[in-house]
Amino acid sequence: MKIQAWVQREPSKPPRLETLDLDEPRPDELLVRLEACGVCHTDLFAPRRFPLPAVFGHEGAGVVERVGTTVRGLRPGDRVVLTFGSCGACRNCATGAPAYCMTGHELQFAGARADGSPTLGGDDGPVRGAFFQQSSFATHALATGRNAVRIPDELPLDLAAPLGCGIQTGAGAVLNTLACPAGVSLVVFGVGSVGLSAVMAARLARCEPVIAVDLRPERLAFALELGATHALDARSPELVEEIHDLTGGGARFSLETAGTEQSFRAAIDCLARLGTCGLCTVPRLGEPIEFRPLSILKGRTVTGVLEGSSVPDEFIPYLARLHLDGELPYDRLVSFYDFGDLPRALADAEAGRVVKPVLRM
Repeated sequence: MKIQAWVQREPSKPPRLETLDLDEPRPDELLVRLEACGVCHTDLFAPRRFPLPAVFGHEGAGVVERVGTTVRGLRPGDRVVLTFGSCGACRNCATGAPAYCMTGHELQFAGARADGSPTLGGDDGPVRGAFFQQSSFATHALATGRNAVRIPDELPLDLAAPLGCGIQTGAGAVLNTLACPAGVSLVVFGVGSVGLSAVMAARLARCEPVIAVDLRPERLAFALELGATHALDARSPELVEEIHDLTGGGARFSLETAGTEQSFRAAIDCLARLGTCGLCTVPRLGEPIEFRPLSILKGRTVTGVLEGSSVPDEFIPYLARLHLDGELPYDRLVSFYDFGDLPRALADAEAGRVVKPVLRM
């Protein structure tokens, strides 16, 4: 079928809105008419790291139009959020950890189905699609039965979209990966959409204190409104010492979402003995940096966080219900853009002018 999609053809230029051919859904796939898609940090760096031309976007939300013969639990007319892909067959998927699917990297970033076949094509040949098994900067997308999640009817689709990645990553890092118990200290480095979601989840978990660290005063003030008990300037030369003072000798948990070398080191050094740091991103897009192992010899643990260690069929509806009950006001992070304004939404996100852009198709 013919669809409209934003095609990234050059890494340093904005995407272009083009007419593409979307493949027919296979037995394990479904066709979704998209009504909204969030803009996530991964969408910002993906054009510089992955082969082009491609259609990005991985926080889609819409209505199921067609369902493959082997898909269970979904039918035309269902309202769904699209999230990360997983194979369902590896040992991690089989033991309830689909966020760490052993073929997850290929499923999110290869630009094709699991078998390598394309989903999108243009007049000049194939276009890489299936980004996070969706490519949702478009009017329609193919997804699988494993990465499409039904949501409550009362949740608007444009507010449901960010649950597919950014919100579930930040909230899940606190509630799932770190599993922070009540009364423990947590430091969140970087309070964008992931970090602010972590702050809201920390309030739900009754962490104490919850310390937000960022460069922007307005983001720190926002973090205090959403549940942080303290806000610290990331440029402070005494940052680690300040955290140790506020936590009585070091934090029990920290979460790194800023992706800088300074925040990476501080997120480890601010910990108490036996403390744990969760990494939601890495400095310089994973390029080597200087790291002194001495900093973890105090029994500290550093653990990676993918997608908030979420089981999407369970966690996304849980987050949706928290929001509807007024316990997770992530709508305060959202700024809406028309579908034709994706380049502006990307630019505003890159510059930090907004926290969570969401396209309305």
